[in-house]
Amino acid sequence: MSGAAATTSLGDPSASVFRGSLYKWASYIKGYQKRWFVLQNGHLSYYRSQSDAARGNARGSISILNAFIHAQDSSSFVVSDGSARTYHLRCSSRADRQRWVTAIELAKVKAIDQIESEEYDFKLTAEPPDKSELNQTIHALGTKLENVRLCHELVAKHGAALQKQLTDLEEARHNQDAAHLIRSISERANLFRITVDALISASDDYLGQAKTQSNQWIKLFQREHEQRRKLEDMVEELGKQHSHLENRIRRSLIPVVDEVEKDTTSEDLDSDCEECFVDALDVINSGSSTAVLNRTDSEDWDLQRSPSTQELPFDTNDTECNKSITKFTAVMEAGSPLVMSAADLKKDFGVKRVRRSRIPEKPQASINIWSIMKNCIGKELSKIPLPVNFSEPLSFLQRLTEDFEYSECLDSAAECEDTCHQMAYVAAFTVSAYANTTERTGKPFNPLLGETYECDRTYDYGWRSIAEQVSHHPPVVAMHTEGRAWICWQEFTMTTKFRGKYLQILPLGIVHLVFPKTGNHYTWRKVMTTVHNIIVGQLWVDNHGETDIVNHKTGDQCHLKYNAYSYFSKDTQRKVSGVIKNHQGTEKLFLSGSWDSEMSVSEITLESLGDSNKRQGKSHYSTRGSNQIWKRKQPP
Repeated sequence: MSGAAATTSLGDPSASVFRGSLYKWASYIKGYQKRWFVLQNGHLSYYRSQSDAARGNARGSISILNAFIHAQDSSSFVVSDGSARTYHLRCSSRADRQRWVTAIELAKVKAIDQIESEEYDFKLTAEPPDKSELNQTIHALGTKLENVRLCHELVAKHGAALQKQLTDLEEARHNQDAAHLIRSISERANLFRITVDALISASDDYLGQAKTQSNQWIKLFQREHEQRRKLEDMVEELGKQHSHLENRIRRSLIPVVDEVEKDTTSEDLDSDCEECFVDALDVINSGSSTAVLNRTDSEDWDLQRSPSTQELPFDTNDTECNKSITKFTAVMEAGSPLVMSAADLKKDFGVKRVRRSRIPEKPQASINIWSIMKNCIGKELSKIPLPVNFSEPLSFLQRLTEDFEYSECLDSAAECEDTCHQMAYVAAFTVSAYANTTERTGKPFNPLLGETYECDRTYDYGWRSIAEQVSHHPPVVAMHTEGRAWICWQEFTMTTKFRGKYLQILPLGIVHLVFPKTGNHYTWRKVMTTVHNIIVGQLWVDNHGETDIVNHKTGDQCHLKYNAYSYFSKDTQRKVSGVIKNHQGTEKLFLSGSWDSEMSVSEITLESLGDSNKRQGKSHYSTRGSNQIWKRKQPP
């Protein structure tokens, strides 16, 4: 896998065709093999040689319309369409790699623009279509059709006259008037030909006009269909909210009387309302009166006062109970929405969600691993059927949400005024996402297409998140999270390869983080994860690779390096180190620690700025004032 990779790039990256030789990873036996690559018409194709490219004998091709481009190091990058087609490529220098990556990104943008330009330039808006424009179109089509009909009548008329002339010619074949009839027939034939040409022209005009307007009508039909679908979804959502509202009211209004005597109910109900019924009788301790909650057929809830002072089977002097009911009554009278979050319930009614502290024990089952894995070598993980016992009792959407277990790092970052220190906390948060992978070796379940998962931790951690499976093959997850002073979103997919003894997982997609107070916008990518001892031995996970965190507002950057596990390395295993630079490229802070325990930040002294001594291929910095910014919480 080592060795120089000479790359010859021809043309400018912005050109329509970009060619050159790259080294493509073939296998562990062959390693990197030199191939000729051509980027054209939205596809990246490779050939065994340049002569094969001239003959058009492509060895493979990948569409870059939905491709992911990920830079591994200074000279290597990966192009993947999210499925089984993934190209691991190597260049001879950072400049060559940058030219290829830029050319692929530009070609991807051009391919998207080309698809959008091919669509008919008819914009669907929320407003209804202009009726006058439709009337003009219908009138124009009617005029064209009338022309066709007129030409048809003329063709029929002249055709009949021509037929009559031919009949007369047949009868007067030996007559002296034959020459005159022949001239008349010639004139009729010319007139018939002209009329037929006019009919053909009018038909072409009508057909062209109809084709031009057909796209508009199709778009209009699609718009009406989409509006109807949205309306059906809104009605369904209203029904769900209504049912949810009923359940929330029943849970919030406590205490509740399950049974009420018939004579008491008849006295409390209005005698004129025969269709009213009582679900329950609720009591609010207010003098000598009680409150009755009625619901009519119109599904409107109202509180009525009743003079009944019947003794009820619970203590009406319960202070906490009366306090909760009084708060609910105030919410009802104010017209506030009753579909409330967990934080609102805790704040207004003292309701706290009780969460489980542990999951059930994993059932023990004997499985012949080799019989399952022997036919899966080299395949995509999402295409491999695995027994249920291999998976954790949660979906991948839930597992991805666990990245925010240490959201306090982002809360601390939001309070920082210095952008470099804020970057340090953001870097610590990216490292904390791998903290639980030391024990979590199970595979989560693959979500269904369109499956969503919402996690509301507003009342304890101050954030809530929603994730959705937006694509099944390849599996792609879209996620959005909002905290107290930050917003984070990402699109996540990955490529996996089973290599026999270990499994490699390369995450694709970008994570975005924004602090609305300052407008700082951070982006980064996740590093590679390797699961070892798939066949024999104890499973263990290693995270390794390099990643860059960029502040797009200020230009600050943080370069993090996750050291791969090695039996012969003298460094701390699972070590993570990084340097934070400001927009001028000056090294300000140094990060150190491990992804399974803690991270610390220290200031780089002025004496070492711009003079990082290279000793045995490693950079050494003079630092001071180490400060711990993240520490792992041990699981129960």
